Amino acid sequence: MLDATTRSGGTATATPQAAATELTVATDLVVGPEITVAAPAVRADPASRLLRALLSPWSRLSLLVVLLAAAASSVFLFDPQRLLADALPPQLGGAAAAVAFAVAYGLCTLAFVPRPLLNLAAGAVFGSQLGLGTALVGTVLGAGAAFGLGRILGQDALRPLLRARWLKAADGQLSRHGFRSMMVARLFPGVPFWAANYCAAVSRMGWLPFLAATALGSIPNTAAYAVAGARASSPTSPAFLIAMALITVPALVGTVVAWRKRHHLRGRRGPLDTATEA
Repeated sequence: MLDATTRSGGTATATPQAAATELTVATDLVVGPEITVAAPAVRADPASRLLRALLSPWSRLSLLVVLLAAAASSVFLFDPQRLLADALPPQLGGAAAAVAFAVAYGLCTLAFVPRPLLNLAAGAVFGSQLGLGTALVGTVLGAGAAFGLGRILGQDALRPLLRARWLKAADGQLSRHGFRSMMVARLFPGVPFWAANYCAAVSRMGWLPFLAATALGSIPNTAAYAVAGARASSPTSPAFLIAMALITVPALVGTVVAWRKRHHLRGRRGPLDTATEA
């Protein structure tokens, strides 16, 4: 909007307010009005929310705890080692019976049945050599099943809880030196089979090192129990006595080492302990 020209014929001049108004109008014509469109609120349907809740780490961990509790409870209802030794289908024989026994062996390890009892049953049913092979296959099957369950259902929820220094150290050892660490755990009689399985599952250890170390590290102890089970009817035979020695001596050595480590750890005092006593 321009002011009227002067009567003397002078050039028309625009006031500052009018110039600003014209500039605004021109900008609006060129650029166009800014249009703001609100994004519609997207609500997840109940089925998606339920699926997300069921697949959350803590839900999966809860499922793992329920499965393990149910498996452990089944031991009190049945006698797994008796079933393995006496309840194989009579129509099965040879390789088929060995395969069925190995599968049942693996399932029994998930139910926390002690492996020494299962190894003795394998030797008693199949003899020393076939009993050893069957027990080793069952050991690997049970360890692999426990490792898979722990990795799928428990790892995501438990890894953020590894905050203590010794837990971090154990996790780093298993993650970086998986094969070597698992070999030691399998050879050392004091480490429970199930505990080694689930600790490895929570770590970043790979499948191949875990299964290979389990198979190789379980041979000595499994062979001793299989031979003892096969020769249990003749307890004075040299084979039975050697097998019992191979079972007893590592257990005693492991107990002594654990006892000495316990006193060694108790004797170590850090700066914090010294400051507290002062």
